[in-house]
Amino acid sequence: MTQPPTTAEALMRSRFDAFRSGDTDWLLATWHESTRPDDLDLSDNPRWRGLQILDTVDGGEDDLTGIVEFRATYIEGSGIGVLHERSRFLKENDTWFYVDGDVSG
Repeated sequence: MTQPPTTAEALMRSRFDAFRSGDTDWLLATWHESTRPDDLDLSDNPRWRGLQILDTVDGGEDDLTGIVEFRATYIEGSGIGVLHERSRFLKENDTWFYVDGDVSG
């Protein structure tokens, strides 16, 4: 990625693409240091298929915090699954970071 995402939603979309391509470096770099794991193993990563943004609260270019609610579909084995999460983001030094999220259902 040449330009860092300027909104929480843009970061969410870039992180989805990183999960889809297995880019652990980008995922860890965009994870806030307070919640970032030491490493990330995507060897059991499902095949991510689609991302639907359901809601955003703040997270714009002039905000310091943001929430992005999304549904991400994936294929695992012979089944289709859905991850529904309400994610929290924080901007520090003009850079957005994923903090954590609440998974539904």
